[in-house]
Amino acid sequence: MTDKSQFESGYQIPTGSQKAPGSQNVLDPQPASENVPTEDGGYQLYKAAGKLKGKKALITGGDSGIGKATAILFAMEGCDSYIAYLDEEEKDAQDTKKRVESYGQKCYLHPTNLKQKENCKKVVESALEKMGAINILFNNAAYQMMQYSILDIPEEQWEHTFDTNIHPFFYLSKYVLPHMQKGDTIINNASINAYIGRPDLLDYTSTKGAIVSFTRGLSNQFVSKGIRVNAVAPGPVWTPLVHSTMDKSAQEQFTSPMGRPGQPSEIATCVVFLASTDSSQLSGQVIHCNGGVIVNG
Repeated sequence: MTDKSQFESGYQIPTGSQKAPGSQNVLDPQPASENVPTEDGGYQLYKAAGKLKGKKALITGGDSGIGKATAILFAMEGCDSYIAYLDEEEKDAQDTKKRVESYGQKCYLHPTNLKQKENCKKVVESALEKMGAINILFNNAAYQMMQYSILDIPEEQWEHTFDTNIHPFFYLSKYVLPHMQKGDTIINNASINAYIGRPDLLDYTSTKGAIVSFTRGLSNQFVSKGIRVNAVAPGPVWTPLVHSTMDKSAQEQFTSPMGRPGQPSEIATCVVFLASTDSSQLSGQVIHCNGGVIVNG
């Protein structure tokens, strides 16, 4: 491990390889889930202010990466979480649960595959039973796998990516919204790739574009009811997806105009903002937490 801060310009994550979907507990250095950058390139523990006190959140892909960091920051802000994840991610999920509970909040675990709409319905029903409400839905879970040409993308991969990345967003939102009230929120995880058209992740990029449009349309349906729908569009972020879905060349170029990849905690702060009343004037919007890339939209 290098002594240089992961928040310091010029920092480059080490390359490596894992089998998809990857595991966070074996990454070295560990992604930052609770720390945020300081002006001098160092870091400090996230400073909470009770912004989500008493709230209940359903988070998909909450075992690692951005989902894990969001569950932890939500807990620091006073929010309980119910996280859905794949069976093979159990070890990471248990770690997330421990971190959430260390801040005095509850964390419920639900291993499942959200590609099946029946499982989406079961997750919502179980979350409502355990927590009594769902005030925040963070649609976060995603799949990607690099292919340099459309000719190389297996048809099965195209279908799997859409079944994982966008269809559950529809089903979960559909099943959650009847139980939401004025002041509740939905946050979707999109990507910078929807705006720059990354060529080696064509299927993933396409689903992220669909998520942006889904966010805008759903917001227009519910904003008058006091339920806000927004999205985040991260750039390069240090998560298990890097080693489990990207080749060595792509990993070596995994950076941003800030001179480093982002950390999950830096995206999670944006999710906290969208989940709280601090963002009361935002709906149908996308926050571009991408390390300084200028995009339109």
